[in-house]
Amino acid sequence: MLSIQEKTLSYRLNRSLKHSYRNKTSKTILSSTEHMTLTLETEKNKELVRKNVEDIVKNSQNNPYKLLDYIIAAGTKVYKINNADKILAAIGETEGLICELKGLKALYLNLFTTSKISMTFAPAFVMNEGRIDPLYMLHQFYKWYSLKLNLPGFDYKAQQNFKKYLKNVNDKTLCNLSMEDTLALTEAVARDKEATDFALSFAHKTEGAQKVIKKMTEGGADI
Repeated sequence: MLSIQEKTLSYRLNRSLKHSYRNKTSKTILSSTEHMTLTLETEKNKELVRKNVEDIVKNSQNNPYKLLDYIIAAGTKVYKINNADKILAAIGETEGLICELKGLKALYLNLFTTSKISMTFAPAFVMNEGRIDPLYMLHQFYKWYSLKLNLPGFDYKAQQNFKKYLKNVNDKTLCNLSMEDTLALTEAVARDKEATDFALSFAHKTEGAQKVIKKMTEGGADI
């Protein structure tokens, strides 16, 4: 995914005139001869996410149920429904953090979670009832905290493109993305990698975590 991302960025950079693009915390200046990204606020927030999640996980002893309580207290909905994995798979989503959805996907998930008719779905956790794997939850919690601190890469289009191209990195339509969408996809990839790196680092320190590590490294974004 990162290799495809680099090739696409280079291709589009070579074709672009000088433009600047801004997300929530970064500004990127592009031309055929230069590529400069101003990310001071993004880097500051990334470090804040890492430090704060470390403290929260330490204080909760990485208890997934306490992390869920923290999420609920922060105002994010948590829905536990039967067969959540199968329900989510029908719209290309997986258990855990569901970012903003729009259109028919939002309508579909709203009917299962709140029984309301709406074409928008606010970020929430959707999970099966039962035991929660602590390291799986850690990965999802890290992404959620990054979202709460307004790190870029969690908007609807960026996340939909991330899921699409993660399944098929050889999709030729990747080169047809606009520069804004390409940069947003880059941010989405970065956020998932940061969460995975954090969870893997924690897993290496956890007794009996080798099975989880294998699942994480083989499964990509789906831990």
